[in-house]
Amino acid sequence: MATVYCDYNATTFCDKKVLEAMLPWFTEKFYNPSSIYSPSKEARNAIEQARQEVANAIGASSSEIIFTSGGTESDCAAIRGVVNASSKKNRHIITSSIEHHAVLYTCQALEKEGCRVTFLPVNRYGMVDPSDVKKAISKDTVLITVMAANNEIGTIEPVADIGKIAREAGIPFHTDGVQAAGKIEVSVKEWDVDLFSLSGHKLYGPKGIGALYIRKGVNISPLLQGGEQERRRRPGTENVPGIIGLGKAITFVMDEREGEEIRLSSLRDRLEELLIKRIPEIVVNGDPRSRLAGTLHLCIRYIEGESMLLLLDVKGICASSGSACTSGSLDPSHVLLAIGIPHELAHGSLRFSFGKGTTDDDIQKIADALPPIVEKLRKMSPLWKG
Repeated sequence: MATVYCDYNATTFCDKKVLEAMLPWFTEKFYNPSSIYSPSKEARNAIEQARQEVANAIGASSSEIIFTSGGTESDCAAIRGVVNASSKKNRHIITSSIEHHAVLYTCQALEKEGCRVTFLPVNRYGMVDPSDVKKAISKDTVLITVMAANNEIGTIEPVADIGKIAREAGIPFHTDGVQAAGKIEVSVKEWDVDLFSLSGHKLYGPKGIGALYIRKGVNISPLLQGGEQERRRRPGTENVPGIIGLGKAITFVMDEREGEEIRLSSLRDRLEELLIKRIPEIVVNGDPRSRLAGTLHLCIRYIEGESMLLLLDVKGICASSGSACTSGSLDPSHVLLAIGIPHELAHGSLRFSFGKGTTDDDIQKIADALPPIVEKLRKMSPLWKG
């Protein structure tokens, strides 16, 4: 039975072209780029080429890109870096209530360390109101961090409007762009973004590599000490194969982005339509107009998401109930609670996220498999009255 993979927001496969570009740097081109002999210079030049490729994809300069181990490190480095570099005593951070845990947990940790944090509400669709950002700014605000696109429900946030507010107030603005990079058009300059995080394994690159854009002139304190790499902002011997893989992956995915966005939107809309027709008492989450093309998030009343996922798995269909980072938690999604979904309904959530390998046939298989699963589980539910 062929696997139908519908969890691309959790991770993507590594593109074969990306893998081919990486392989020589594991073996015959294994040299440390910090050494002075010629083979090492080749590795150093390859890193700089990848740095330029990442910069081109988001409208930045290559000198504004540093490489990290992934999106989580990029988020932590941006937030802690700006906060620790601030000279203000009563440091204040503004963020949203639906951020990825890499941002939320970092802000909560800083709160315990004495910072004040404002967690902004969102509307029914998971959208932050820029006017709420403006109202929350105080004389002690040192950072605004709001994600570009939500990993669970797919809502695309008004980052350009928030960036304008931050720039006018003279406050650094960070956005977690892990779900946005490669999926929507990104321009850190037009968005007035000061720091932007991205991750390789979300855009057909390898795991264990990410990047952080830091606008020229923004001061941050490094998370780590120990070397001169990445302009002292991220010391440690560079992950040369991973960096090269990230550069190639983001280049390939941006070349195909517009056509893929149209294709995935069509597939998502078709599945949404089929499931709404075949399953009663279903709720679609995320902004209907401003949503990632490949994300469909549902809540199905009177049954649990975990049971649906297990039965879908038996049918060879891989989906999720939200963020892969919280798959072991019994608590309902903080994102769903923030958009006003009741606790009991939030437990019946499913996320289908699509990518390069998703086909029309996959959509049909999901549409055929899920309704009987829902019917079976509802027959066992004491809450379902038919």
